[in-house]
Amino acid sequence: MKKQLLQEQTSKMAGSGAKEYPESKENKNSLKRALQNPLASFLTGVRFLTIIPISWGNQKDDRFFQSSLIWFPLIGLLIGSASALLVSFFVAVLPGSLTAVLAMVLLAGISGCLHLDGLADTGDGLLCGRSRELALEIMRDSRTGAMGVIALGFLLLAKYSVLSSLAPAYLISTVVLMPMAGRTAILISMAILPYARSGEGLGRLFYSADSRKAAIAGLLFCVAVSMFYSVVIAFSVISAIVVTVGFFSLWCHRKLGGATGDTLGAVCELTELAVGIGIVIASIQNS
Repeated sequence: MKKQLLQEQTSKMAGSGAKEYPESKENKNSLKRALQNPLASFLTGVRFLTIIPISWGNQKDDRFFQSSLIWFPLIGLLIGSASALLVSFFVAVLPGSLTAVLAMVLLAGISGCLHLDGLADTGDGLLCGRSRELALEIMRDSRTGAMGVIALGFLLLAKYSVLSSLAPAYLISTVVLMPMAGRTAILISMAILPYARSGEGLGRLFYSADSRKAAIAGLLFCVAVSMFYSVVIAFSVISAIVVTVGFFSLWCHRKLGGATGDTLGAVCELTELAVGIGIVIASIQNS
């Protein structure tokens, strides 16, 4: 539902004469706007990435979509930290398997399942074996097909396996770091892939000439936060981001010619899974 509403907003922007990336003057000044209006940019990102219905009385807040990118990793960290607070209570009173399920529910629920929806649509498009044009059309369809259901099912099963296998301390740190890494992966994907659709789309709301700067800042932020836990954890997180984004971006470039809002959601979910796997491996090495 959130994605459909934002797609409608994108269409209105396009219909009102809004210029497209990269020619838009607003796109070129997105980072400057983030620095000049940090609260508006931050709250725009919070409202998009979470179910929190934040509003500050600005009726033209669509201009802050591009500038909100710089805050994605921090918002991801806040999502993970809020979830980890509840998980730290669950691990003391519930079995590990049930705690893992509740952790997954928290992470998905806070974000309104936005990225899971993108993963399902991406599964339908990339796994359909059709042409680029038809794959993009399939991904635009709000209905989920068999391939999308299969992709979503495998991802959720893999996440559950990862989280349920971790000791409490590692589980809590994983819940903190996964959302941050996933949102950073979105920035890197936008920095290295063009927008795949020729017309309007959800992803185009965020594309700007400052995407690369936001990606670099986000990656450095990830390194700093991960180092708080340990060098091994930091290496696992950064490696997971780089490897996942690298391979998935190659696939998207080959099949679609770039990224869409759905593939950005998919790379977020896949990176979260890869981070979890990396921390599982790190925990085994340290045991």
